[in-house]
Amino acid sequence: MIGFIGGGNMAEAIIKGFKSQGSGAKKDILVSEPREDRRKYLEKTYYVRTTSSNREAASLCNIIILAVKPQNMAAVLNEIADLITEDKTVVSIAAGITLSYLQSKLKTKKLIRVMPNTPAIVQEGMSVMSLCECFSDKDISLVRDIFMAVGKVLTLPEKYMDAVTAISGSGPAFIALFIEAMIAAGEKMGLSRNNALELVIQTLIGTARLLETGMPPERLREMVTSPGGTTAAGLKTFEEKGFKNIVYDAIYAAKNRAGDLSKL
Repeated sequence: MIGFIGGGNMAEAIIKGFKSQGSGAKKDILVSEPREDRRKYLEKTYYVRTTSSNREAASLCNIIILAVKPQNMAAVLNEIADLITEDKTVVSIAAGITLSYLQSKLKTKKLIRVMPNTPAIVQEGMSVMSLCECFSDKDISLVRDIFMAVGKVLTLPEKYMDAVTAISGSGPAFIALFIEAMIAAGEKMGLSRNNALELVIQTLIGTARLLETGMPPERLREMVTSPGGTTAAGLKTFEEKGFKNIVYDAIYAAKNRAGDLSKL
């Protein structure tokens, strides 16, 4: 049985994806969630079992996904620690929570740290896994299948996880901010909000699809930019305003914050 401690948006995204693949229907899912209205919603929408008890989920499930905020992790681990036996696999999707921290709190060595991102809601997520070498291929594949149901999965050493958190974890918010600015610019030029939104979103989707073919972003930029043309004028403004430095600074700030969370 797969257990979720925390029934928030990311837990819902994973459950939705897993169920939609058909694989979720073959496995029981139990979600521990303190809010009664949220439990009822998850039960009705995804036909999963729910409980208000973290200990019940920890006791009954052999794969336990910790989907709680980093600030709440210590309390949750202290609550369930005595129920986590060596045969259980524990997966944390909380930013900044290290494998060594989990190992200091739990008896099992079967610990996995995963950084998913919000596009998992529409099965277009990017999840990065870090884990110890104690896992069998079978155990790893079970957890990987859960996250493959909501997008792509990459396995990297844990030392890269703060950078992953900044780029793919926080990235959707950074990209959304850029989109907001483009839509606002379109409206100032007289476009309706709906028209500006459609123009920006489809441009984003099309650009992403082109890059998925393997085209380097530098090449795409060069293709669009004619000397002395409109794109060149816009890019010059980005350069004058220090756009790349702003992006670097934002990503490093997110990375540093992810490191801070590991010390909470």
